[in-house]
Amino acid sequence: MKNNKENKKIIIDYREKNSLVISELMSLGCKIEIKNLPVADFLINDVAIERKTVSDLISSMINKRLLKQLEELQQYKKRLLIIEGFDERELYSDSNDKNRGMNANAVRGLLLSILLKYEIPILFTKNYEDTAKFILVLSKKKEKETSLRVNKKTLNKKERLQFILESFPGIGPKTAKKLLSHFKTLKNIFNASEEELKEMVGKKAEIFKLVEEQF
Repeated sequence: MKNNKENKKIIIDYREKNSLVISELMSLGCKIEIKNLPVADFLINDVAIERKTVSDLISSMINKRLLKQLEELQQYKKRLLIIEGFDERELYSDSNDKNRGMNANAVRGLLLSILLKYEIPILFTKNYEDTAKFILVLSKKKEKETSLRVNKKTLNKKERLQFILESFPGIGPKTAKKLLSHFKTLKNIFNASEEELKEMVGKKAEIFKLVEEQF
């Protein structure tokens, strides 16, 4: 039996319970505890870890979920983003592969934003076994245990409206803020004429008229 006396307990979110990382951690002799974590996938010592496979990362970039998770991770002084599986799938390619859903420069831009804006270190691992070994090493470091008293970030009304607008293709924070500053509500935006919208956002106005036609 492997000696795990030096290892600190690894707290894992219950949504990771089917992950191969957990079985690998157990085979390495790690002490684990499954909990409902409102933020992060793993807590080791005072470090919060968000883990994404390459596929998960691309998906969460497209649906904007990643940005919300990065904001919530700010509640921890020490945080880490693990991107798992670069040995199994490319994170991005310059070959204009439309099936990936994100172009290479968009991915590069987001990675830079994670490092510079959110100040979250990124760790690239080859596969689930590599991820587990990094977590094992981290669990052996002597640090104080972190508090579990963090919560899902609650957005105020203005932030919620901006978050909804940013879910539309081509609508970033700057455009969303500009629209809300002028029209005040989503209803006013969707009821505005195409001419009014074009004055504000140019060709991006077309996306709102396409949505209107669906209802």
